[in-house]
Amino acid sequence: MRIVHITAGAGGRICGSCLHDNTLVRSLRSRGRDAILVPAYVPTTTDEQNVAEKKIVLGGVNVWLQEYVPFFRQTPVFFDQFLDSRRLLEWLSSRTGAMRPSSLGPLTISTLQGEQGHQRKEVKKLVGWLAREVRPDIVHLSNALLVGLARSVREATSARIICSLAGEDVFVEQIPKPHYSLVRELLRERSADVDHFVAFNQFFSTFMADYLAIPPVKISIIPHGVDPHGFPQTPPDLLARRRARGKRLVVGYLARVCPEKGLEQIIRSLPLLAQNHDVTLLAAGAMVAAERDYLTHCRALAEDLGVSKKVTWLGQIARSDKLKLLESIDVFVMPTVHPDAKGIPVIEALTAGVPVVAPNHGAFPELLDEERAGLLHVPGDPSDLARAINTLFCEPQIAVRIGGHGYALARSRHSADQMAISHEELYKSLLPA
Repeated sequence: MRIVHITAGAGGRICGSCLHDNTLVRSLRSRGRDAILVPAYVPTTTDEQNVAEKKIVLGGVNVWLQEYVPFFRQTPVFFDQFLDSRRLLEWLSSRTGAMRPSSLGPLTISTLQGEQGHQRKEVKKLVGWLAREVRPDIVHLSNALLVGLARSVREATSARIICSLAGEDVFVEQIPKPHYSLVRELLRERSADVDHFVAFNQFFSTFMADYLAIPPVKISIIPHGVDPHGFPQTPPDLLARRRARGKRLVVGYLARVCPEKGLEQIIRSLPLLAQNHDVTLLAAGAMVAAERDYLTHCRALAEDLGVSKKVTWLGQIARSDKLKLLESIDVFVMPTVHPDAKGIPVIEALTAGVPVVAPNHGAFPELLDEERAGLLHVPGDPSDLARAINTLFCEPQIAVRIGGHGYALARSRHSADQMAISHEELYKSLLPA
């Protein structure tokens, strides 16, 4: 069984899909499976060993030029090869962060049209390479915005097509009229070309079955798995951690810098927490140029609220620094205002044995095992967020119990090896006996 994962790169930014797919392919390989990870548009970025192929399909320069400059839809392959060079795409990906979903309606429509869109030449090159050189049995797409490839890939290779569901609605819902309606229509039409979908939790499985108009039976739920290397081998002593710092209590945050992830929410909660505690926020996350104004807003807000000295912004951090952050905090927060489809940072916090506070929507009620592995708060309510954090600060035995349950839950439900096993079983079930 030959497995190919096609994963959209994120322009130098560590993203959840890159982390998930890289961990999955690494785990499949460690189990002896023939699996490769192929970046689309630009290189992938991850905070662990990157196993992605050097080859990049659907190169971002060619995709963009073919959308907006008709001449490039007719250029020969040898001409395109220069524009597909990895060095050029790496350079480009570091300078394209100013693009917003609201400006990408026409390009999104074209890519969803696949072999009928403006990037039909790129689709033809991809499926030709897969058919001639790779010969996959399974082609796994990283998100539903790639479903325009499914029809051509199946016709060229006879492979079974799998697609992960990874929070696509956040992007789609920012596309304005008149493009929005056609994007939704094409997503539903082209999703019918996919053999099976994978969601990370029941919440997003149910949501996307309706969003894409696909039968729930076509979606399997396989939780994200974490590579345990570097995480504590036994549950951490949270009380000793507190004693070592005296009375200072530390909140941790790790997510992309954008309004939907809720950095502003935790900053607004700090003055309430500071009434009773010497509290510090350690915050980290990836950011592109389009999101820089939001970070500036959050810093200005902290200044206005008188808590700027309590906030340390770390930016995008390496895996070793992420583990250090998780080792140095009392509670982890991810106060998203949009229902989250994955919650990978929360899963990592559970793996580190840290109690979590998250909003009562999206994936979080499931991930926190109905508040046995963390506390839930009213979404978009900084005062209720402060209430939940304060509970863990003032009741350390609750924090210890919750942290221990989350630690055990992460190892039983969110191991990278179990994630790989579940995917193997799904792939085998879709292939001829």
